[in-house]
Amino acid sequence: MPETIYDVAIIGSGPAGYTAAIRAGQYGLKTALIEKDNALGGTCLHVGCIPTKALLFNAELWDHLKDAKEFGIEGLDTRKLNWAAVQERKTKIVSKHTKGLDFLMRKNKVETIKGYGKLTGPRKNGVFAVEVESGGKKSTINAKNVILATGSEARMLPGIEANDRVLSNIEILSLKQLPKSLVIVGAGAVGVEFASIFRSFDSEVTLLEMLPRLVPVEDEEVSKELARVYRKRGINFHANAKVEKVESTKAGIAVTFTAEGKQQKIDAEKILIAVGRRPRTENIGLEKTKIKPEREFIKTDSWRETAEPGIYAIGDIVLGTPQLAHVGGMEGIVAVSKIAGKTAKPINPERIPNCTYCHPEIGSVGLTEEKAREAGYNLKIGKFLFSANSRASIVGAHEGFIKIVSDADYGEILGVHIIGPQATELIAEAVVAMELEATVEDLMWTIHAHPTLAEAMLDASNSVYGLAINA
Repeated sequence: MPETIYDVAIIGSGPAGYTAAIRAGQYGLKTALIEKDNALGGTCLHVGCIPTKALLFNAELWDHLKDAKEFGIEGLDTRKLNWAAVQERKTKIVSKHTKGLDFLMRKNKVETIKGYGKLTGPRKNGVFAVEVESGGKKSTINAKNVILATGSEARMLPGIEANDRVLSNIEILSLKQLPKSLVIVGAGAVGVEFASIFRSFDSEVTLLEMLPRLVPVEDEEVSKELARVYRKRGINFHANAKVEKVESTKAGIAVTFTAEGKQQKIDAEKILIAVGRRPRTENIGLEKTKIKPEREFIKTDSWRETAEPGIYAIGDIVLGTPQLAHVGGMEGIVAVSKIAGKTAKPINPERIPNCTYCHPEIGSVGLTEEKAREAGYNLKIGKFLFSANSRASIVGAHEGFIKIVSDADYGEILGVHIIGPQATELIAEAVVAMELEATVEDLMWTIHAHPTLAEAMLDASNSVYGLAINA
């Protein structure tokens, strides 16, 4: 029997890898998907996006129940949270989608191979040999092209390791009981999402952020609004904060940090380290190729091909692209389309939506006001508050706004920034508008159904020219 030569071998089955595998199967490519863990799906499905958002939905429901009387629902004063059931529901959601991935691989004739995949060098006679180790045994997979989708892992503070008190995203998602108090280091998307979850469930939460504001990649006005709402919710936070020391105590941990020029100390049951993620590019055989990592990331061209012809990199390991599941997925589609010789187009970084599922939610795309000014644009800016939107009043979510940053000369939409109800859904309209190069005026003449939260986008576009109907 001749050895199987795959058209493409993909190492890693997170959103980047499994999306690439499915598209490769759809294009009729003979595809191998190599995964070191027992299940497909990677960090996002098992210890990232999906379980976190499941807990956030539980937290949102719990918050609604606290306000039940306002909605005319009585008798809920004795409500009780069953944390074990919350965790069980989260696990069921993950299991359902894990089975779904297994089905999709079979449907698209993708061969899944259990083991740790590693490059062995450049192509020989047009074929790469990928080493796969499983259960102490090594085998070789041959493929014409290789896609690296090895993902990332949580960065920890120097000298600190995860345990039952010092948590990463993995440990915090499997807590057996709610902590009475929690310190979170890092106020990016992960940090503010977990702050939102545990504050909803009445934990005392303190955020420590080394940069000057919460969600520092977002528009400054969004950061200010989130800070205002978090203060109102009783979430404590310190910006410009540097953690000096984390020590174990009888009751949990003690965190020493410096903020605003003075040293402070907080005691809590647990601490979550949410200071970003490092790419998994060690021990995958890069040194045997022309690929030279930069700060552990892999540099690619716009089609995600690396310095080694025929080897592509997608997802969290790519240099210069945000570590987001939806970016990895699209990078997988771009790379596979290039391999298959199909029509494709590279990703435009200014069309990537950024979504944070804290309450209130945040959705954004394009340039912030600050970045647009730095780029030299003559700006016109519109802003519409959800407090003036009738659907927001109906659903009892009055916080936040939609802000549109536009070019005053041509009406080009440069960026849209939303904080408020369903912001992570509403941002899709802005992404489509920008992808299709719609102007602010195009949005102004687009009929939005009433009453909807999406209608706030209509008012926001009109507000660019001082013409919002409901403001």
